[in-house]
Amino acid sequence: MSAVAQAAAVRRADISAVELVDSHLDRIAEVNPQVNAVTQLMAERAREAAARTDRRRAAGEALGPLAGVPFTVKETTPVEGVPTTFGVERFRSLVASADAPPVARLRAAGAIPIGHANIPTLVLAGTHTRSELFGDTVNPWDGSRTPGGSSGGDAVAVATGMAALGLGNDSGGSIRVPAQFNGVAGLKPTTGRFPADHRVLGPDDPGPASQMLVTDGPLARTVGDLRLAYEVLAGTDPRDPRAVPVPAYLEPLPGPVRVAVVTDPGGHGVHPTVRRAVEDAAAALRDAGYEVCEVPDVPRLDEALEAYGRITVTEFAPTWPVVRTLLGTGGDRYIDMAMERTPPVDAAGFVKLMGTWLNIRRSWAGFLDAYPLLLGPSFTEPPVEPGLESRDRAGRDRVASGMRLCTVTSFVGVPAVAVPTGTADGLPCGVQIVGRAFREDLCLDAAQAIEDRLGVLTPVSPRG
Repeated sequence: MSAVAQAAAVRRADISAVELVDSHLDRIAEVNPQVNAVTQLMAERAREAAARTDRRRAAGEALGPLAGVPFTVKETTPVEGVPTTFGVERFRSLVASADAPPVARLRAAGAIPIGHANIPTLVLAGTHTRSELFGDTVNPWDGSRTPGGSSGGDAVAVATGMAALGLGNDSGGSIRVPAQFNGVAGLKPTTGRFPADHRVLGPDDPGPASQMLVTDGPLARTVGDLRLAYEVLAGTDPRDPRAVPVPAYLEPLPGPVRVAVVTDPGGHGVHPTVRRAVEDAAAALRDAGYEVCEVPDVPRLDEALEAYGRITVTEFAPTWPVVRTLLGTGGDRYIDMAMERTPPVDAAGFVKLMGTWLNIRRSWAGFLDAYPLLLGPSFTEPPVEPGLESRDRAGRDRVASGMRLCTVTSFVGVPAVAVPTGTADGLPCGVQIVGRAFREDLCLDAAQAIEDRLGVLTPVSPRG
C-alpha cells in the first residue's frame, strides 16, 4: 500500500496503526538481514506511538494526513531519545534531545519513526552506503551494485517495503542518486522550502556551503506519497530562519509547460540505458501535453562544478585533520582525492567564488524562466559497483561525473524530483525533473505524468 492509502486506512479504522506498524516490523525482520538498510530499530517506541494514534481515533479525534505511516530517518538526522550516530563509532551514544524539524513535522502529521537508516560514514566516506558502525547496505535489485548514497539506507528501506517513507537529505545527489539506483521516487526541495537544523554536533552553525547546499527531503515508492510528504514538510520553523513562507502551490502556468531536455549534461557522456530513460520520460511528458524541447545544454555546468568543489573544499579544509580520524580505515580516501584535485583557495578567492555562485544562480534563473522544467538524468550510468568512488582517482572522477546534474542543481538551489522510468538489464532506471525555485508543484506534476505512463517499480524483494 502507498503511504496515502495506509494513512487513509488508519483514519477509516480499516486497520489499526498498531497493525500497520507491526506489519512493517515483520517486513524489516524478514528483509533487513539481507540488505542492512535499517540500523537502529525503534520498534517499541513505534508501537507506543501507534497505540496513541489508535486511542485518539477511538476517542473521535481527527488524525493527521500521515496517520500511522512508518518512516525511516537518515543516521544524520536527530530523532528524540535515539543516538544520531552518523555511522561513526565515536558517536554511538550521541542521544538526540529533540526531533529535527522535518522529523517533528512528519510526526505532527501522524507519521511514526520506525528506525534510523544507514549512510556512508559521516556522509563523507563516499557515495556508497557503507558505515564504520553498521557496515554495507545492499542494493535489493543486484547485490553487486551500490544502492548509492548518502541516503542509501532510506532508499533501500522504502524500495523493499520496510517503510512507506524515508527522510533523507541531499547536497549534490544524496536523495536522487539512490532513488534512481533503487527504483523509487525522491524530492530535493528548493533551498529554504523545508525547515531544518543540522547543528547536531554542537551549537555553532556551519559555513555558507553547508548552510545553502544541504536540504532534507523525502523518498517514497510513488509520486503521490512524495506530494503528501512535501505538503507536510513545507513551511517555516523558528529553528530555521532560512525557511521561507512560500505557499506549497503557486499559480498554474499558462498554456503547455515547456520542458527542456538535456540527456548528456556538459557533453561528458551518458550510458545508452540512461539515454533511453530520458527519452522514455520525454515521450511520456509529450503525451501528457507538455511542450518538450531538446536544448543543447544546461547553463555553465563545468564552471558550476568547479566552483562547487572549491567552495566546499575551502570551507571543509580547516577541520579535515580532525574529521579524517573519525572515518575509519580507508574512509578518508574519497575526500582526500577531492582535496588533491581541487585544493582550497585563500580568503580573496573564496569571496570571489561567492560572487560566482550568485552569478551562476542568475544564469539558471534565466534558463528556467524560458523553460520552467528541465528533464535529465540523476546519474548518467546504471548503478555502479560498491566503493568505486573511493577505489582510485579514475573511479572517483567517474562517479562525480555521473551525478553532475545533481551537483549543479544543488549548487543552484532549485527543486528536483527523481522518478523511475522502468528497468534495463534487471536494474531500475530513472530521471529527474528540475524546476524553478519554489516550484516543487510543477516538478511533482511532471513526475506524476511520467509515473502514470511508465509505472511504479517497487516494493521489491532482495534478489542477491
